[in-house]
Amino acid sequence: MANLQDIKRRIKSVKNTAQITKAMELVASSKMKKAQDQALAGRPYAGVINKILAHISHDEAELDECPLLKVREVNRELFIVISTDKGLCGGLNSNLMRAVMQDSSDNASYVTIGSKGRSALALAQKDLIADFPVSDPVTFKEISIITKFVIEKFEAGEVDRVSVAFTNFVNTLSQRPIIQTLLPVEDTSITEKKDYEGLEEGDDLSEVYNVPEGGYIYEPDSTKVFNLILPHYLKYQLYQMVLEARASEHSARMVAMKNASENAKEMIDELTLQYNKVRQAAITSELLEITTAQLALE
Repeated sequence: MANLQDIKRRIKSVKNTAQITKAMELVASSKMKKAQDQALAGRPYAGVINKILAHISHDEAELDECPLLKVREVNRELFIVISTDKGLCGGLNSNLMRAVMQDSSDNASYVTIGSKGRSALALAQKDLIADFPVSDPVTFKEISIITKFVIEKFEAGEVDRVSVAFTNFVNTLSQRPIIQTLLPVEDTSITEKKDYEGLEEGDDLSEVYNVPEGGYIYEPDSTKVFNLILPHYLKYQLYQMVLEARASEHSARMVAMKNASENAKEMIDELTLQYNKVRQAAITSELLEITTAQLALE
């Protein structure tokens, strides 16, 4: 049986751990709210781009020549894997990597955002062609660099399809891994509301995604405007996915740290009970020794 000093040291250690997990829970909760606010702030920008692209794609037949719209036979696919840089977020990364491995082929290439995904792909000996570290909170400029990189790969014919694997934020207790095609861009996907474009349930975005009835005047012409705006549309899509993954990360970490704090509290209660039992046993033993000694002297 452990002595009193060992139990006291364990109680102190668990209390210190509980303080750390509680602090991490509060930090993750704050960061999750910021990621949600950051995602919601970009909706007006996305709405304007979607309206213009939807209107042009609806009226112009010449857009089939746009290189980002060309559908080719998929011989080589590129995956952008958005994972986390830190652990302590439950099974978030393992669930994501499991979905990637199931959906990808043997000749697929990978671009990673987040060190956990990079480590998992390196361990699996996959073809990792680039890794892009991003800050927290992530900036649009960082995502623009990544989007430009994959667009160049697609236009050069090095890859036939670009997909993004990330964790979709459903609610605080639920995050779901999703694999979404980024390139080629399908006409229907421009006006289609994505699950990851709204972090709050019950939002009505019908006005944002409606194709306007009136016409636009484009200068120099609609095709050039479309080709210019489409890369910005892709940048925003990837940016939104990264924000979604960040919200999922902080949410999963908040839940994991909350569970850890509760488990620490239960462990402290058990150790305290054990400490009291050992202490009571020690007192009883001392009383017996004193009583035995007195009887021996009589």
